[in-house]
Amino acid sequence: MFLETPTLLFQVTLSSFPCTLFSMHIYQLPGTLETLDFETPALWDAGAQGLEEANGFVKAYFPQPVELPFGGEWVTLEDTDWLEKWKAGLDPVTIGKITVVPSWKQAEVPEGQIKLIIDPGMAFGTGHHATTQFGIEALERLELTGKKVLDVGAGTGLLAMVAAKLGARAYGVDLDPITVPIARENAELNGLNVEFFEGVLEDVLHLAPFDVLVCNLFAELHMLLMPEYVEALTENGELILTGILADRLPMVLDALERENFRNVQTQQSGEWMLCTASR
Repeated sequence: MFLETPTLLFQVTLSSFPCTLFSMHIYQLPGTLETLDFETPALWDAGAQGLEEANGFVKAYFPQPVELPFGGEWVTLEDTDWLEKWKAGLDPVTIGKITVVPSWKQAEVPEGQIKLIIDPGMAFGTGHHATTQFGIEALERLELTGKKVLDVGAGTGLLAMVAAKLGARAYGVDLDPITVPIARENAELNGLNVEFFEGVLEDVLHLAPFDVLVCNLFAELHMLLMPEYVEALTENGELILTGILADRLPMVLDALERENFRNVQTQQSGEWMLCTASR
């Protein structure tokens, strides 16, 4: 199930502020996080504490207004308890039998669901985005008991932890030195024995072969990494590729054909694609 929710990217939790009752200054630009991919790094560099995509705008949240060159509009919202407002807006996400939930909403998880606790912070990956939901759905369709699974581009470690909850021996790798400690903390919080490594796929090939690779990356990276996907997988291993914009799917399909993957299937939600295949 895909949930229609705004995309929220918070670089730090609002609890890092000494007091949560304050005025919030919002700089808003028409567009999406994809169409404004040039502007968004500059917004982070200028001191944005978070970005939100909603109703045709990207909104950047700042403690104070700053000089910005993009012709956007500043909006000031006064004296709101932003921590409580933010926390209240982060609902549990249910995909099949998995429910991803922040720690303060654990009581809302339906009985019988597999619960995964993820508290948002400096790494994005709470299950709200379609690309993550694609990965969870694809993992749930497989029999993972006793299988060896690698999450490539692990972020908060959510997909690796889903695999572990479904019975796999799970591993994760990510190049970002910020996300890897967070992924390890999330695994510990959920009582899961998942190993996370800082680096790229090549750095963990010594652990190969894997029965399943789940890779939430841009299409261009999938294309470049396709030979390593082959090297990392067992014969008949399963490949799950997400993070693919619909207009860039052909380059991924071409790479899969070049490396002789079979049983290629695709699924679309909005502008995003899932692609699965077997070695």
